[in-house]
Amino acid sequence: MSDATSGSGPETTGLEDTDQAEKILRFWETARVRANRNAIGGAIAETTLTTVAPQAWSFGDSPELADELLRLVLDGTKTATAELVVEFENAGEPLPAKGDLSIVLDGAGDPRLLIRTTRVDVVPFEQVTEEHAYLEGEDDRTLASWREGHERYWRRQLAGSGREFDPTIPVVCERFRVLYGA
Repeated sequence: MSDATSGSGPETTGLEDTDQAEKILRFWETARVRANRNAIGGAIAETTLTTVAPQAWSFGDSPELADELLRLVLDGTKTATAELVVEFENAGEPLPAKGDLSIVLDGAGDPRLLIRTTRVDVVPFEQVTEEHAYLEGEDDRTLASWREGHERYWRRQLAGSGREFDPTIPVVCERFRVLYGA
């Protein structure tokens, strides 16, 4: 199994989108203080309402997978994730960078974690390391099971996109640290 930064899920109505945005903002208000990330920059009258919450996303491509991978993070097993470069490109999103903050959502779309990216490496699929596979914490934590599960996942993600999986496809290997969990 793999994880995805885009966090696809069921379609929502505008009201549900507004409710989720409010949940994320409330989580951000609490998380930034609890994680000592409450400095706003020193501008007079600047408040947390004038700051922007980090990007919110869920692991995987289903609510079940999002919850399964979130559990691995919560128990300290999962401290890394991986995604294809092409998926960031298709979404028009920048690649993660060291120091980035993210809000991780559960399978229902509720904010659960504030994480900080501690390292990012972009390598061909065939050059992902045993260490990275172990840090992702999935299956038996071996490189062989990581490759098998991620290849299957990414073939599914690429289906119908005009792109095909191959062993040289660039992978974003991201490590992170949990700053706050709700």
